[in-house]
Amino acid sequence: MSPRTTKTATRARDRRRSASVLEQRAAQPLARTGSTDGRGERIGVRKTYKLYIGGAFPRTESGRAYEVFGAKGELLANASRGTRKDVREAVRAARKAQPGWASKTAYNRSQILYRIAELMEGRRDQFVAEVMAAEGVGRARAGRLVDASIDRWVWYAGWADKYPQLIGTVNPVAGSYFNFSVPEPTGVVGVIAPEASSLLGLVSRLAPVIVSGNAAVVIASESRPLPAVTLTEVLATSDVPGGVVNLVTGLRRELIGHLAGHMDVNALDAFGADPGEAAALEEAAVENVKRFVRPPRGGLEKYRWTDEAAQSPYLIGEFVEIKTVWHPIGA
Repeated sequence: MSPRTTKTATRARDRRRSASVLEQRAAQPLARTGSTDGRGERIGVRKTYKLYIGGAFPRTESGRAYEVFGAKGELLANASRGTRKDVREAVRAARKAQPGWASKTAYNRSQILYRIAELMEGRRDQFVAEVMAAEGVGRARAGRLVDASIDRWVWYAGWADKYPQLIGTVNPVAGSYFNFSVPEPTGVVGVIAPEASSLLGLVSRLAPVIVSGNAAVVIASESRPLPAVTLTEVLATSDVPGGVVNLVTGLRRELIGHLAGHMDVNALDAFGADPGEAAALEEAAVENVKRFVRPPRGGLEKYRWTDEAAQSPYLIGEFVEIKTVWHPIGA
C-alpha cells in the first residue's frame, strides 16, 4: 500500500470516529451539554443584583458589594453597595424623566401601573421565593404578601384619575370668577424603603409617589434588598419610562443622608426610616424646603402593611402641591 493510500485511509477512519463522537453527544440530555461540575449536571446561572438607574442596570461606580443573608443566616447573594455618586446619578435620571411622566394623562399612568401588576403576576413564583428567603416566612404567608403587593398596584392604578377630585376643590368666592385648587406632582421624591417589609412595604410607599406624576429615587432595604431589585426588572420591562423609578442598594447609613440633603430632591418619604434617624434627616431636608414625611412615632415594628390603612388616596396627597387658579366666568 502506497503512502498516499495509507494517509487517505487514516483520514477516513478519523472522520468516522469524529462523526461517532458527535452522534453520541447529540444523544445526551440537554442538561449535560452546558457547563458541568464534574458529575454531568448543569451549573445554574447565578443572578447578579445591580442598581437600577435611568432604566438601566449599572454596577455601582465604586465596584463594591456587600453580602445579603436570608432570615436563616444563609448567604443569598452579593448586592451592589451604592455610593453618594450613585445617588446623584439616580436623582439626575429622575429629574430628566419627571416632566415627561407628569405630562402623561392620568388614564395613561393608570394603564401603566396596571401593567406592572400584570407582569408581577407572571413572576409571582419568583417573588414568593425571594420573600420567603428574605423574610423567613412560609410559602402561604409569602404568597399573601406578594398578592397584596400586586393588588396594591391595581388599587392605586384605579385612583390615578380620581384622586384630584378628592384632594382638589372648587372654592366659593364672592365675585364673577371661578377659583379652583388642583393637585400637581411635587417633582423628584426620595423614598427610604422599609427595612423589614422587603416587597409590600416598598410597593405601599412607591405606588402613591409615582401615580400622580412624580419620579422616585429609592434607597432599598439594606438587609432585604433582593425582592426590590427583582421589582425593578418588572419596571424595566413594563411601560414605566426609564428614570421614573430608580433604585440604589447599599448601606443605608452611607446613602440616606445624601438623599435627604440633595438640593434637587423636592420631597423625602422617610416613613420607612428608623424614628431615631428622622430628626437628622429632617434637618438635612429643610435646606431646600423639602416636603418631609416622618416615620411612625413608635416605629414600624407593629405596623401592618396588609391593613387598609397602608393604602389610601390621601397618601398620594403627601407628594403633591396644590395650585390655585382664578378664572373669570364667561371668559
